[in-house]
Amino acid sequence: MAGQLNGQPIIILDKEKTRTQGREALGYNITAAKAIADAVRTTLGPKGMDKMLVNTVGDMVITNDGATILREMDIKHPAAKMMVEVARTQEDKAGDGTTTAVVLAGELLNKARILIERDVHPTTITRGYSLAQVRALEVLEGLSIDVTDDVLENIARTALTGKSADLALEPLVQLCVNVAQSIKESGKVNFKENINILHQRGGSIKDTKFVNGLVIDRARAHKNMPKKVENARIAILDTGIEVEKTKTASKIHISSPEMLKEARLEEGKLVEERVEALLKSGANVIFTEKGIDDIGMHYLNKKGIFAVRRCKDEEIKKLVKATGARVVSKLDGVTENDLGSADIVEERGVGNYRMTYVEGCKNPKAVSILIYSGAEHVTEEIERALDDALRVVGDVIEDKKIVAGGGSPEIEVAMKLRSYATALKGREQLAVMAYADALEEIPKSIAENAGLEAIDIIADLRNQHAKGKRTSGLNVFTGKAEDMLKLGIIEPLRVKTQEIKSATDAANMILRIDDIITAKETGMMDVKPEHTASYYDGIQAPDVGDD
Repeated sequence: MAGQLNGQPIIILDKEKTRTQGREALGYNITAAKAIADAVRTTLGPKGMDKMLVNTVGDMVITNDGATILREMDIKHPAAKMMVEVARTQEDKAGDGTTTAVVLAGELLNKARILIERDVHPTTITRGYSLAQVRALEVLEGLSIDVTDDVLENIARTALTGKSADLALEPLVQLCVNVAQSIKESGKVNFKENINILHQRGGSIKDTKFVNGLVIDRARAHKNMPKKVENARIAILDTGIEVEKTKTASKIHISSPEMLKEARLEEGKLVEERVEALLKSGANVIFTEKGIDDIGMHYLNKKGIFAVRRCKDEEIKKLVKATGARVVSKLDGVTENDLGSADIVEERGVGNYRMTYVEGCKNPKAVSILIYSGAEHVTEEIERALDDALRVVGDVIEDKKIVAGGGSPEIEVAMKLRSYATALKGREQLAVMAYADALEEIPKSIAENAGLEAIDIIADLRNQHAKGKRTSGLNVFTGKAEDMLKLGIIEPLRVKTQEIKSATDAANMILRIDDIITAKETGMMDVKPEHTASYYDGIQAPDVGDD
């Protein structure tokens, strides 16, 4: 990149950097983003296909979840990475609809390219897209229906249909609803912190079950401890049951075997006193974030205590929510009020594959799901399907609003946008019309993935909506336009509104880029002198010589 002053060139950019401008830059970005959208398009809908993603060491992922596909792809192009962000944002905010959001963003960019070729300025297109977004959200709000929790099964069923969960659809639908209802607090549902999902070897998907309590992937600390405790009184610690090290540097001088024996007895006595103080609270089950040494194990075995050590921080948090216990930092500070409760705490499993079950908790706010399958790839895909279904069930519990599925909202919004565009002046109306065309690509893709004649389907849906049948959508199993509400094919309003927001924002951002400045790739990042190994926190390290 260079300018001129009095005929002399002025170099502004390093010669190793390249620059792409104008329509060429915009074309590169749109092509890259559209390629990402096309990569996931065939997974859309109940009859969408799966993708197999294999990494450099041969590990593979088989899924039709858009967010997972994009996360596993090794994407280099900056504009393509923006599409990954679309999927990530959609997943974080709504839990489902990632593929739809990415496909819609890709189509918005594709329609924009056609307008640009007709000399419509990108700024005009982005302004038109923003107007269309506002109107689309208004239409979606008008289409929404206030509901109660009696629709949760249909919400979960819609989310699970077309995924590996089809093999045990109805049991998993009921599981999702039960799990969501059990952890609901003040009208809110927090799945990330309150659900523990574990994979079980063997069995089939139909054996997948909901545990109204907590299962943690850890065995008891010692084989001589009781394997099962009924009417459990649970103490949760963030300190170890072991000989404590002194907080200050100190030494003990031992001059005879008798003194060594006496020192060890004194250490054991201190641990025993702490264990006794702990047991006075009535605890018969202990979970600790720290360790339990041999001396502590000895006294716990003598008292018949079930103990689990080195629990993860997230496991401790979930145990607190499930049992009602409070985390205690001092062994001699545990009181009866600090204890949690459960009907049964038991270790189950075969060989080295053993886990601890905490069941029969009173009103637990953290629960577990055990997924059974003979293949790990299937188990992982079932977990992703359950995550989507649980999240959309949570959306409806929190928002109490749904819309019809099957491409119905997209067709209705597209029809309203075309009517809205005629009232606009200037070239923005072309962008609004393009936005409407992009929305119709969603039901079109669903139809294509089901092996149906997409053009005929879209024409039929337009006809139905023109007659006022606002909830008419595509039933892929019959290939006809039908009332989605009557069929129970429904989706959360939050999913649809977030798809519009995520896709529009990404498309507008890419369309505003008219200049790409790229540095030459090197084997390693450019390192400033002050960031080399001879510096630490900006202060030069002392020279210690060659030795």
